[in-house]
Amino acid sequence: MTDLSRFPITQKWPAQHPDRLQLYSLPTPNGVKVSIMLEETGLAYEPHLVSFETQDQMSPEFLSLNPNNKIPAILDPDGPGGKPLALFESGAILLYLADKTGKFIPQDAAGRYETIQWLMFQMGGIGPMFGQLGFFNKFAGKDYEDKRPRDRYAAESKRLLGVLDKHLASRAWIMGDDYTIADIASFPWIRNLIGFYEAGDLVGFSEFKNVARVLETFVARPAVVRGLGIPKRG
Repeated sequence: MTDLSRFPITQKWPAQHPDRLQLYSLPTPNGVKVSIMLEETGLAYEPHLVSFETQDQMSPEFLSLNPNNKIPAILDPDGPGGKPLALFESGAILLYLADKTGKFIPQDAAGRYETIQWLMFQMGGIGPMFGQLGFFNKFAGKDYEDKRPRDRYAAESKRLLGVLDKHLASRAWIMGDDYTIADIASFPWIRNLIGFYEAGDLVGFSEFKNVARVLETFVARPAVVRGLGIPKRG
């Protein structure tokens, strides 16, 4: 049995199954990227809830794994060379899991880099812009009299949706016929934008028929249905 005791995070979240990949997360758009990927690949894992309500992400134990105090993070007891590997940043984790399992990323070099390209599109564009729009539309920002910040993020979010919608016009998924980590990264954020963030009308989501079509297919996948609720909130 793998000994994970040298990792301080296991003091706060003890591993009941130390031979399984340990997931430290919360069911947010970034968090469910990894739980969905794990469900899709079938890898054995053990989820641990990192509660923002109790500031778990600021605890010394969590910071020992991710000094950037963001979810998700993982601890894989069977990393490269059979040694434990700790990782944070959802995009890096998706790439790692794709390489570990040989799933959801093309095996040819060109296809691999094109998939990474769209993963970066989500990491650098969709995630940050949708998140800021969510703040100004749903949370404290909605009380600001000056609506220019909200409108700036709404306009950029709409532009990004337009880029993706055009790309998906003749494709089943972002990379064509094959479902990849680019989809797993992007569609939880799109779902959140029009759902939890209540910004569908603000960005004119009804205009983006191709994005809506693929989103509907995405959320119907059994692994996605399961992954969207992992870890369970307390």
